[in-house]
Amino acid sequence: MEPKRKRMINGVIFTSAVAFCVGLADMGQARSTSDLSSPYVVSWNRTLPTEMRFIVLANFTSEAVLDQDTGLLWERSPATARTDWKAARSYCLNKAIGGQRGWRLPSIVELTSLLDPSVQDSDAMLPVGHPFLNNPSGFYWSGSMDGESSKAWHLHLSNGHVHMASKASAFKVWCVRGEGGADQ
Repeated sequence: MEPKRKRMINGVIFTSAVAFCVGLADMGQARSTSDLSSPYVVSWNRTLPTEMRFIVLANFTSEAVLDQDTGLLWERSPATARTDWKAARSYCLNKAIGGQRGWRLPSIVELTSLLDPSVQDSDAMLPVGHPFLNNPSGFYWSGSMDGESSKAWHLHLSNGHVHMASKASAFKVWCVRGEGGADQ
């Protein structure tokens, strides 16, 4: 059995076993879990200011945005064309953003996580100062279904309401990358 290695990071001593257990894997990116400003620590119970929450990623040729609240990567410029659900799903699965594949339709929960309830009477209930392009307003497909094979959830971004609609309906597409999407 390999001896445990110790590593001092931000004043916290980690052993390789502990680092592995918290998903940091001793790769030089480890941060103390008390450092909630770190992009390597995701916490759904915090609220970051917009300028800290969203990071435009240069290594994705500035075509993707990291949401540090959720750990999800969003395409920076959501599609403006409307399409049916099947085509929307295929669009994300076949898309390369910043030279990277592995994109999908977000779950309805992931999609609503972008909303800022304090933003009212606007085209999009997104946080003021968000980095997204193409005026992301209107209705967006999610990958979520609710037991009805002919319907899927969608979000009206200007008022934050979610609804079920026929998969033959035409809505916009906003691709995401990262964990989640179990209900797809």
